[in-house]
Amino acid sequence: MAPAGATAAHGTPGKKPTVVLVHGAFADSSSWNGVVERPKKDGYPVVAPANPLRGLQSDADYVKSFLKSVKGPVVLAGHSYGGAVISKAAEGEPNVKALVYIAAFAPDKGESALELSNKYPGSTLGPTLNTVPFLLPDGGTGNDLYIKADKFHRQFAADVPTRVMTQRAHSRTTEIKASHAVTVSRPGAVTRVIEQAASATTGH
Repeated sequence: MAPAGATAAHGTPGKKPTVVLVHGAFADSSSWNGVVERPKKDGYPVVAPANPLRGLQSDADYVKSFLKSVKGPVVLAGHSYGGAVISKAAEGEPNVKALVYIAAFAPDKGESALELSNKYPGSTLGPTLNTVPFLLPDGGTGNDLYIKADKFHRQFAADVPTRVMTQRAHSRTTEIKASHAVTVSRPGAVTRVIEQAASATTGH
């Protein structure tokens, strides 16, 4: 799948930073469709690369390699598991000027998204998952996780309580009344948060 808005991200850099949108698990880059066009209309180059979803390190390595192809400053936004990916991908990348977490995991050093999802009582993700083994080209194996079809709407798009990770990271927080699939249901509100972070990097 071609990344949404890829041509804009690789063009001549302008005054505004490139917004790079990273989706999470159980989704693809089309989950950003409602968001992509809005900052583009405001003059921001925007791209939503496909997150491979093959493990945190390999996913972060892919995003990091993608970032090296983007000229000029970057605002990196992640949704859900994509938050863990952007945290790792941004390490040592001086062109990344801001990280934006959209209903996302913001892990501390040594933490995983799985650990965070099981950190507090009441997590309902585990029982909704199906595990499907896969074979890698190098002969290695792994497991894909899928939310059961009859559980997907309630599990993935249900409203969620306040997230402790924003407090720990001393993040600037914007509360939006929405489900976890906020990039789909409230793209305008998500865009405003991203553009606020982007404008702060340029002083506008």
